[in-house]
Amino acid sequence: MRLTVLIPCFNEHTTITEILQRVRAVAPEAEIIVVDDGSMDGTRDLLRDLPPDALRRVILHEKNQGKGGALHTGIAAATGEIILIQDADLEYDPRDYPALLRPIEEGRAQVVYGSRFLGGPRRTMMFWHMVANMLLTLMTNILYDTILSDMETGYKVFKSDILKGVPLHARRFDFEPEITAKILKRKYRIYEVPIAFDPREYSEGKKIGLRDAFEAVWTLIKYRFVD
Repeated sequence: MRLTVLIPCFNEHTTITEILQRVRAVAPEAEIIVVDDGSMDGTRDLLRDLPPDALRRVILHEKNQGKGGALHTGIAAATGEIILIQDADLEYDPRDYPALLRPIEEGRAQVVYGSRFLGGPRRTMMFWHMVANMLLTLMTNILYDTILSDMETGYKVFKSDILKGVPLHARRFDFEPEITAKILKRKYRIYEVPIAFDPREYSEGKKIGLRDAFEAVWTLIKYRFVD
């Protein structure tokens, strides 16, 4: 099955070239779609100067629309039978692709999440971020009767027809709880695999914050009762 790797990016000039090299090293035949979400730090110039790659597409948003907005664009453009979401900031390691893809390739799953809390190698993360992640995951499990260990993970993999069939409205980081809620309400059980994780600090460009945690809470509650 053909793989599409979606890479939303915003102001990632220090990492975008490296992540593209890492993705291509482990997925030489994959379609790569980069959606630059109105970067203002030189990321767009780096993307324009990339060496030719027949399997890579770069889509430029003229204005910032948020991670969810960038993913809307990428999902609509994807042609692969499997869609894998890859952040541009090097927190997630493409060498985990084989483990992420295997349950779908073997017909055991239609949706796979890479969990940062199942024992994979990781650099220690900020304590309150870990607490927020665990509380949001617990809330997901209670509201949607599941046993996820990491709802907010950036590594999410879908059969393309499933992802394209879910109506999505999120424009920021509320993409994570919205897609999770709607996948679970459609009775697709999520398969989790352990992944490596190398979190960065705010001084290194980390963007998610307290506002996003509150938006995630509201999103989980809202989509429990409406679609």
